[in-house]
Amino acid sequence: MQALVYSFIALAAAAMGALAYFALAFTPANAVLVVVVVVCFVIVERQLRQRAERRLEQAIQELSRLLATDAQAGAVLGQRINALTDLKLGQRIDMLEADISVLGTVIRQVAEAVAEVEERVDRPAKRNASAMGDYMPAPVPEPVAPKFTAMPSQPVIPLPILRQAVADHRLTFHIQPVVRLPQRRPAGYDLLPRLTLENGDLAEEADFMPVRGGEDVVRDIEGTALFEAIAIARRSRATGQPVTLYIPFSLASLGDSSTAEQVLATLDANRAIAPGLIFLMSESQWNAMSGPERTVAETMARKGAGFSLTDVRSLRVDAADLAAMGVRSLRVNANRFIANPEAYTDFHLSDIASYLSRFDIALIAIGVSGEREIIELLDNEILLVKGDHLAPAGPIRPDLVLESARTTAPKLRRAEL
Repeated sequence: MQALVYSFIALAAAAMGALAYFALAFTPANAVLVVVVVVCFVIVERQLRQRAERRLEQAIQELSRLLATDAQAGAVLGQRINALTDLKLGQRIDMLEADISVLGTVIRQVAEAVAEVEERVDRPAKRNASAMGDYMPAPVPEPVAPKFTAMPSQPVIPLPILRQAVADHRLTFHIQPVVRLPQRRPAGYDLLPRLTLENGDLAEEADFMPVRGGEDVVRDIEGTALFEAIAIARRSRATGQPVTLYIPFSLASLGDSSTAEQVLATLDANRAIAPGLIFLMSESQWNAMSGPERTVAETMARKGAGFSLTDVRSLRVDAADLAAMGVRSLRVNANRFIANPEAYTDFHLSDIASYLSRFDIALIAIGVSGEREIIELLDNEILLVKGDHLAPAGPIRPDLVLESARTTAPKLRRAEL
């Protein structure tokens, strides 16, 4: 291409020399000089144009680099904006408030400990003053907290009679709501097994549920409770009113491999309603789980189900580990918790519920027996309660129970879901 350009320049210069020689009557030397001047002029003009083009290309490249840098800066800015958008500032503020309240509790406990130490130091001086003849009133005894009444060690109904009653399909289920204060609206329902006796009376769970032995009957009762809960959850969800159900569960079912496989298969087939199924276990059995049983519990949690621990005797627990295992709530006896909170936790009574809520674990007070306890629980922000004073247990609506349970349900006042 350059050869063609230079050839064209040479031809143009030769043409200008010939024109000067023939038309303008220049001498041959002058004509050659004209040719040289034309060639130099064209070459210099071409070099200047190429230099300008190179400068323009460099400016374009610089502009491209600047645009690329701006694009990178915009991308980084967009990432930072997205990161700020994804921050859950509300939860962080709640966690900060909970930490501040916990710090306040610790400071308060330190102040109380210091006051107690000072009081112990002052006691010898008071005793010396008493020896000098000063009158010291007798100390007033502290009120004794009411003892927590546990379930009887052995059921009233023998195991053979229970096994025969379950085989005769005389097992039914009632529900008792767990209500949310202060509106006292149901937040969930406990599924309670009841046994219909030969005279038509109903026996409660404490009267027939085996404490030792009878694992096969316990598995049958808990399996029936699970299918009953699934039927209730499905039908209530179809009516547009999904509910949360607490299902009785124990190591008798969790430790049996075939029963555990059936439970997992049932949860896998009912993933849509699994978040509303919470298995109710005692704290003692939860702590007694072996490695394979913990694996089954973790698998149940991954399939959407949860756990609620009852008969909790202490809240000094690893809440993060419980939350990772699928525990959603802890249940304490309301009377004992209010009368003797130090037996449960080192936190202040008003801080324990907010502390557990950081791990998505609710605190449920059960056995509520009066309005005074409700006021105490409300003042300490414990909003989930259960007790006969609020709502006693009763039969389930006929359109929600299984057909087999409908035939054995007695004619009592039906609890509304």
